[in-house]
Amino acid sequence: MKIYTNEGNPFGLKLQLLAKFAKQPVEVVNVTLNDTECKDFLVLPTLVLENGVKLFSTDAVAKYLFPDEGALRDEWLEWSTVKLAPALAQHLAVGHRANPDALPVLNMLVRKLDDRLAESPFLVGDKITSADIAVWSLLAPDGTLKGALNIEHLKAWYRKISALAAVQDVLTETPLAKLTFTSLQNSNRYGGLNHVPVHLHTSSESEKLLAETSGNLADTVTEEELNTAKRNFVQVAVPQRIEPRTVLPKSGERNVLITSALPYVNNVPHLGNIIGCVLSADIFARYSRAAGYNTLYICGTDEYGTATENKALAENLTPKQICDKYFDLHNSIYRWFGIGFDFFGRTSSLQQTEIVQEAFNDVYKNGYIFTESVEQLLCVKCDRFLADRFVEGTCPHSGCGYEDARGDQCDKCGKLVNATELIRPRCKICNTAPILRSSDQLFLDLPKVEPQLRAWMEGSEMGWTNNARVIARSWLREGLRPRCITRDLKWGIPVPLAGFEKKVFYVWFDAPYGYISMTKHYTSEYKQWWIPSNDVKVELFQFMAKDNVPFHSVIFPSSLLATNKGHTMVTNIMATEYLNYEDGKFSKSRGIGVFGNDAQETGIPADIWRFYLACARPEGQDSSFSWNDLAARNNSDLLNNLGNFVNRALVFCEKNFDGVIQAMTLTKDELVLLALINREVRAYVNSLEKAKLRDGIRHLLSISRQGNGYMQAQQPWVLLKGTDEQKARAATIIGVCANIAAILANLLFPYMPATARTLLTQLNAKQTQLNPRQPFINILLPTGHKIGKPAPLFTKLEQSFIDELKQKFGGVQDQNIDKKATLVANTSKPDTAKASLITNGTQTIAQLEEAVRLQGEKVRQLKASTKDKSVWQPEVNILLDLKKQLTVAQAAPPVTKAAVVPQASDAKVKELEQRITQQGEKVRQLKAAGDASVWKPEVDVLLQMKKELATLTGAPQPTVQGKNKKKK
Repeated sequence: MKIYTNEGNPFGLKLQLLAKFAKQPVEVVNVTLNDTECKDFLVLPTLVLENGVKLFSTDAVAKYLFPDEGALRDEWLEWSTVKLAPALAQHLAVGHRANPDALPVLNMLVRKLDDRLAESPFLVGDKITSADIAVWSLLAPDGTLKGALNIEHLKAWYRKISALAAVQDVLTETPLAKLTFTSLQNSNRYGGLNHVPVHLHTSSESEKLLAETSGNLADTVTEEELNTAKRNFVQVAVPQRIEPRTVLPKSGERNVLITSALPYVNNVPHLGNIIGCVLSADIFARYSRAAGYNTLYICGTDEYGTATENKALAENLTPKQICDKYFDLHNSIYRWFGIGFDFFGRTSSLQQTEIVQEAFNDVYKNGYIFTESVEQLLCVKCDRFLADRFVEGTCPHSGCGYEDARGDQCDKCGKLVNATELIRPRCKICNTAPILRSSDQLFLDLPKVEPQLRAWMEGSEMGWTNNARVIARSWLREGLRPRCITRDLKWGIPVPLAGFEKKVFYVWFDAPYGYISMTKHYTSEYKQWWIPSNDVKVELFQFMAKDNVPFHSVIFPSSLLATNKGHTMVTNIMATEYLNYEDGKFSKSRGIGVFGNDAQETGIPADIWRFYLACARPEGQDSSFSWNDLAARNNSDLLNNLGNFVNRALVFCEKNFDGVIQAMTLTKDELVLLALINREVRAYVNSLEKAKLRDGIRHLLSISRQGNGYMQAQQPWVLLKGTDEQKARAATIIGVCANIAAILANLLFPYMPATARTLLTQLNAKQTQLNPRQPFINILLPTGHKIGKPAPLFTKLEQSFIDELKQKFGGVQDQNIDKKATLVANTSKPDTAKASLITNGTQTIAQLEEAVRLQGEKVRQLKASTKDKSVWQPEVNILLDLKKQLTVAQAAPPVTKAAVVPQASDAKVKELEQRITQQGEKVRQLKAAGDASVWKPEVDVLLQMKKELATLTGAPQPTVQGKNKKKK
């Protein structure tokens, strides 16, 4: 049996324990739903039996392994899955996924458990059953029972199960520290457990058994932390850092050299490309500069190689023209995203030729280059040797078999490929089978340099991401092989060696030297960065997606070691996994996904994209871009959390204190708040120092969340109506909040530079240099400081707008079909009009007919170009599926005219929607104050507005489901 689960999944632990208690051997495979082997899985974990049967319900697995434990066991299994798991997941969630209503529900469930265990040693009786395993697995992750009171029976039961030998055996393989309910967000195709309703039947059912998170945190603050907070919350003189015109490393200071993998110049970068390389590097570079380090960020376009030649052929341009076109496009996209390179260059420069040829001569003279005759693929039809990227075929590596592997690398298994090893190779240009011809080429002798590489890597890899270490070690474990570094092409850097003048360097030999050549373009003193003196230490951070790791961890370092010139070697390889689009992959040709130029056209500010992509950065596993998640993070994390806190504090200061920071007299409440913020600032710095960008955002948002909770608890608007002492107290509260806003502006700057500048303008303050050695909140806005004019930083992304964008970027084929369907529907033929109304899912008959026609044309072209069934059969399958859909749609009954609901004018509906939003916000604020006599009348007003909207739009009328409402 095999358990397929994602890392940290408590339900995965449940299956491992069930198998252990059932004495069934099981293999645990950590995967994601995006992995190819999981394409048919609905949820993780899934148990696959020896006969291939898949069990995706963990309760079903329990019943399969333990069939005779009785009906009471079944009830507890269902209870744990349907009630306990959602309550835990929503209580322990962060950001917009957190549900404040989950805690009272969880208290009720915990009481039920404790009451049951007061009567019986185990949930079903005197013996442990799979029900105990199921519940224990959910309570095992750290934090579930933190702060729990008066549940001694439950705690004793928990300790008893924890001590069992079988449980301890499993925990050696799956430590409790790795378990987290956030892992459930990516464990099924329906969004985790955050949308499962959790509610109490009556208010009396809930007790305060588990502590509130905020109160629990406050209780953990030590006297030392309070004293540190008090000591550091003073005005300090922070020198304004002036960036020199040319940044050079300095002895005795921290020098940080940053590169991001050079993007190919032959395409438009999509969001995954952007966050995987240039944006991640930019965020880190901005932090590094803010921390006072000598920081240089270098990048540029990779312009040589077959990918460029291929694109040039496709667009009927020369390689140089293609490079000019796409260099400008890349440059403009990165500028719009606010990416602040110190220099953004090109590998087709004179400096690149000089650097690469000089490096080759050094490697050649040192004896690491040899000549060998190799078999190359020649396309007789095109009359040319085929470079690696002009060849496609089936991957030769065992267990892979990917049919569209390139001649240099397989995108499925990630392994390098020699073009001549491909099974059933075909020319990418004309689709015919090439033939073999011999040609002399130059090779980099990797086995000869391997001992030096191993010694270097042992002292360097600790600064690499885990996937980078794993990939590099796998290369060394298999042993290095010589690597060909020349090609029979024209577009590239000429080889400076007699007999090889008509050849050029292979792009993966020359491209990484672009980092050096672009630094040389930036400054003639480039060797201070790349070949520094002994008294200067340079840290090299390189950002990339995982497919670039072999070249930055093995091939390029080997080449640098072979020159024997003391080059700066990479200290930190920051490799991401892949960012997917919704449930699939980005595809420019099919119009699926958001590409760099598309982001600007949406009208959503660049900073919102920067923030969301950093949140979705695929650091530990593949992640997905989601339009709904983008809206949720904007509306919840930015608008309702960060923006709400900052705007409330500054508007309050402007209206009640004429925009002037008053004297601040701190009480223990302020010191506790400042101590908690210091924790987050320290965690933020620790995260950014290691380029853990997602964690940095989490700590930043936690600060504004603390600020919101503090202001809500202190209620300065109430204090202002009281005595002079209470008014002074309100002034202190707002002064502290304004200073929190100031540190937030500085911490926000690496992620959202434009927003941070706007906030600093509202604060009438300048960016302040961070102090990584003393990560504490200081007084940045002293008594007497006058702030600027506050204004909202963020706007809401409406669901209707998001739905439009989701449809727009869901596929260019669908868009073309939609246009045709609209034309057809507008004709006077009654049959056509009828067809335009009959739908199958979201596609009309006209759309499906057009889709069948286009797919049929595609199949005919493929069959005409090749006899290889593996090439065209998948497209035939798509065609057959489309025809089935068309048959079903044609058999469906037409939509009658009576089903059409007359719609109100868009302006009137929009106006009413805005009023409902404002009234809803008013109700939420009044409910927070707790006086039902105040907020209940406003709820009635809100319901009346919703009824008006329902009448206008034809939607169902809203109903009231109060606890006292009787069923009929």
